[in-house]
Amino acid sequence: METEEQMLEAQPPEPHAEAPTEPHPEVQPEPQVEIHPEEPAPAAPVRAASSDTQAVEFCKDSYARIQYELSKVIVGQADVVQEILIAIFTRSHALLVGVPGLAKTLLISTLAQTLQMSFRRIQFTPDLMPSDITGTEVIYQDPMSGLKEFKFLPGPLFSNVVLADEINRTPPKTQAAMLEAMQERRVTVGGNTRDLPAPFFVLATQNPLEQEGTYPLPEAQLDRFLFLVHVDYPSEDEELLVMKMGTGMKNELPQPVLTAEQVIFIQQTVKQIPVPDHVYRYAERIVRCTRPKSPAAFDFCKKWLTFGAGPRAGLGLIMAAKAHALINGQVYVGCENVAAIALAVMRHRMAVNFTAQSEGITSDDVVRKILEEVPQTEPLG
Repeated sequence: METEEQMLEAQPPEPHAEAPTEPHPEVQPEPQVEIHPEEPAPAAPVRAASSDTQAVEFCKDSYARIQYELSKVIVGQADVVQEILIAIFTRSHALLVGVPGLAKTLLISTLAQTLQMSFRRIQFTPDLMPSDITGTEVIYQDPMSGLKEFKFLPGPLFSNVVLADEINRTPPKTQAAMLEAMQERRVTVGGNTRDLPAPFFVLATQNPLEQEGTYPLPEAQLDRFLFLVHVDYPSEDEELLVMKMGTGMKNELPQPVLTAEQVIFIQQTVKQIPVPDHVYRYAERIVRCTRPKSPAAFDFCKKWLTFGAGPRAGLGLIMAAKAHALINGQVYVGCENVAAIALAVMRHRMAVNFTAQSEGITSDDVVRKILEEVPQTEPLG
């Protein structure tokens, strides 16, 4: 027979007798995110209760992070990315103009990934109908009861980010349906009005080379776009890097940066940025001097312009300047912010006449000359 001491030694230890020194094998430690030295730190979620300083810092960090993630796929085009993000942060739309092959579609689809938003591309063609983009109602028969009813099938407009590729190739009827959705942010099909998802952005493209068989957007519809963004050729070094990345170099995948809720938060923050009175007057002077029949118009505007910018241009200048200040970490708006975005806001809101065309003058030249003539530091009367 075993003694009492041997029996006690054979018994298993009590569950609470000794604390485990190692984690349970089934519990995996949280993965560590590797941050490159040049990579901005991930933006932390910001709630509406955050202070103004924290909100501005969040917007600045988010912008830097998006630029970094896009650089994994897109080479260069920093100004184009900035203008597109300003359009998104101001709850507006942008029109991109550039020759084929400049990665406009890739840029917008990658941007939608970094913002964690749904993305749809619409290739506009001469036979595209309004119902092809807004959606349509079809007759649906229930397999169990056999009852028939109308069922709405949403079109590609029901996405957060919509790429309207070559919007000038579709007839005016479809263009009008697209631009109505941009303005009202809702569509009406079968007598029922349906709201589009929020946030909602349209980034349209135009091919400036082929004009045969196209339907150019009229000035009234161009005015609905906050920016007309010119996408130019890459530099020599950038084009070499494009060739290396596209023919074998391993690319990193862009990571999500913001959510839809955070984008809406940034839009609300943009509206709260204060604007001094002299900045309002600076933007007003830029807009009013483009109207040839206005007493405030410069002589070269009277000579080169058929018509000038409307009041929507002034709204666009202020809102875009607010977003420009925000992504640069400013808590106020200065005249330099207005001047920085004036070209993209103004170039499609005025028309040069034959005299300007014969002299090789474009709307960009007129805007640059206006910015030189209107002072930023002197008080405006």
